[in-house]
Amino acid sequence: MTSEREILDATQQWLERAVIGLNLCPFAKAVHAKRQIRYVVSDASDVEGLLADLLHELRLLADADPAEIETTLLIHPHVLADFLDYNDFLEIADAAVSELELDGELQVASFHPDYRFADSRSDDIDNFSNRSPYPTLHLLRESSIDKAVEAFPDAASIYERNIDTLRRLGRDGWRRLWEDGA
Repeated sequence: MTSEREILDATQQWLERAVIGLNLCPFAKAVHAKRQIRYVVSDASDVEGLLADLLHELRLLADADPAEIETTLLIHPHVLADFLDYNDFLEIADAAVSELELDGELQVASFHPDYRFADSRSDDIDNFSNRSPYPTLHLLRESSIDKAVEAFPDAASIYERNIDTLRRLGRDGWRRLWEDGA
């Protein structure tokens, strides 16, 4: 059984080496440097438990001072290991945002070890832009996204740039990211 510390370490390593290191999200570096990312490991083992954790974290983020907590990574290693089940849960996550009347304030982005974009093969390197060590729900403030887009006016090109980066890196390069000392 993997410990909470190991789960957090793997997630932070993924954030530092892939998300920030490859600049897959140009907005992540600043909140990471300012320690404004809340990392939460859910011990939920079923969808109901995860939903309860999600509702709690959405409320907490909505009420938190953005200078303290800008965004939350809700890591759930014990539930929704199957990507299709996880993908189905995203509708429940969006409904939770609506239920709490946080539409326009918060949104949920998705990361999963087996992430797969529609119409892609499971082994396509393009999918790795959203592949994390564990299933993870990323809770974001819409105001933060708006500010980031102002600072990075060509935000629509991020997806295409990520695909180009990952294709240049290739599977061997991706594997090397996780070698010790990388």
